[in-house]
Amino acid sequence: MVSTQGSTPRGDLVPAAIVGLLGTRGPSSRVDIARSLGLSPATVTQVTKDLIARGVVEEQASVPSRGGRPAKLLGLAARGGVALGAKVTADHVAVVTVELDGSVRTSTEHPFTPNAPDAVHKLADILASQANSMDEQLLGVGVGVPGSVDSQDSGFVHAPTLGWQAAPVGPVLRNALGAPVLVDNDVNTLAAAEQVYGIGREHSSYLVVTIGRGIGCAIVLDKAIYRGATSTAGEIGHIPVSIDGPVCGCGNTGCLEAHIGAAGLLRTARERGLVSARGRLATLLRAARDGDPKAQDVYREAGELLGRTLAGIALTLDPEVVVLMGEGIDAWEHWRPGFDSALRRCIAPTRGELPVVVEPWSEDQWARGAASLVLASPFDASGNGGEQSNLVRARLGNRAVEVAR
Repeated sequence: MVSTQGSTPRGDLVPAAIVGLLGTRGPSSRVDIARSLGLSPATVTQVTKDLIARGVVEEQASVPSRGGRPAKLLGLAARGGVALGAKVTADHVAVVTVELDGSVRTSTEHPFTPNAPDAVHKLADILASQANSMDEQLLGVGVGVPGSVDSQDSGFVHAPTLGWQAAPVGPVLRNALGAPVLVDNDVNTLAAAEQVYGIGREHSSYLVVTIGRGIGCAIVLDKAIYRGATSTAGEIGHIPVSIDGPVCGCGNTGCLEAHIGAAGLLRTARERGLVSARGRLATLLRAARDGDPKAQDVYREAGELLGRTLAGIALTLDPEVVVLMGEGIDAWEHWRPGFDSALRRCIAPTRGELPVVVEPWSEDQWARGAASLVLASPFDASGNGGEQSNLVRARLGNRAVEVAR
């Protein structure tokens, strides 16, 4: 994470932030640590001296500097623990265990019926089977859901697609697992992953936009995920883009998602005779890749609608960069022509070139994003995770000391 105004960790965060940085980035010089965390060199020297004395951090190889003595790299003396991440969907739960450096140690998938009366307790059972095998290695549990969450810390979920209304996900899981649990909207979890491992290292304000079954967006401003007054910021899929458009899953008509989400693309393809009544979206993509201009038009039009919408959002929020990802990225080559032209045409000339980064997608990314809620805790100067982040930081420090002994 690069230093920006307002991003410097509070004093009580500094040791955990340094341990987290070395765990997620690997060996770094004191100068790089200071620059990345927005700390003074003197503070880094003092805190790392204590961490070295405690056996948490060790000096490693030296690297050339721009002048003077070679800079010594600092690295973790031992593994700092792992995070458990779970992505909840309408029919299954994807679960991963993730190392501090972001590598996925294990990945499993479990059938799940979210509208069952005891669904949250069943989720706890699924996660307990994984968490119990980790013992003292577990730093915490992150959960991503397709809905709104009151806060990462308390974890009450409103998710109509799951049939959940004020579901006490956080309290139930914490009671069952005996570990810190952070819960958030699934797209926000991807933004958390970008903060620790991706774009967020170099930028303080950005958008993460997902295309696939739905159209989602996470907003990061000054290094913090922006949640809004009711914790629902970023629901760009429900921006009305047409007057008498198709009915959306939210109950309104003409929403962006109703036009260009997976169901919307499939409906358009069927209306134009490109896919049979029982056909699937894969048929449309195959036709587009085979050069069918009508199939390509469906994606081009979707890209144009997305580009126009994001131009308006970019003019409102002025992000440094936009990251595009999600299950629908496998068809991006066909979205791109419409998207690029619409975005550049609609955005104000004074805004300049808005960088757009398209990231490859894998199913593990949702669950890895959820784990990143835990792994971002050492850098949580804005307090997104509340007491749960404090508990993760305590475990991180204790774990590093115990293993280093």
